[in-house]
Amino acid sequence: MAVVDIPGFVADLKDHATEHGFHVHDERHFVETYSMRQAWEVDLHPERACGGPLDLHLAVELDPRTLLTFEDQILDLSEDAEPPEGFSFPLMFTWALPPLSHAPDLLLLATDLAGIGGPDLPLSVSAIDSTVEVTDAPERTLSISARISLSLGDLFMHRENLCETFDRAHAVSEFLLDHSPTWLDEGLA
Repeated sequence: MAVVDIPGFVADLKDHATEHGFHVHDERHFVETYSMRQAWEVDLHPERACGGPLDLHLAVELDPRTLLTFEDQILDLSEDAEPPEGFSFPLMFTWALPPLSHAPDLLLLATDLAGIGGPDLPLSVSAIDSTVEVTDAPERTLSISARISLSLGDLFMHRENLCETFDRAHAVSEFLLDHSPTWLDEGLA
């Protein structure tokens, strides 16, 4: 049996997300057959975005070598010793909106979101312009992402606390929902 229950953590993560105002819609678990690398993906969104336009995607990726090395070191420790430092895995948040009719200024958006995410949820803002036909105007798709590192030691000791992270993720979602009607032309009708 593993010393850290990652599938149980992902189940708790989904419960935690619902406690912070999100609806969970889908979950996927992938195992790469060659390396045994695992990934869990959860699709969710804020309660008021059931009909769109905002989606939030959570992903947890785990390298088996990291987990196995951590487990080996845990098994070698005395019962009252602290778990070893330096073992972590990423938790990634990715927000997505449909193609925008009136895209925001990315620098201004990144600045506004940095104030909401703060140092606990560092956000990255990117956009992709695509053109279906040469005569069409480009459509801009916006993506906001955040990546935090979760300590296996904290998970092992049940010290992980993601309340602040989920509160900030919800605030980012609300900000995007508040501004999306203007970006999507819904507020101009």
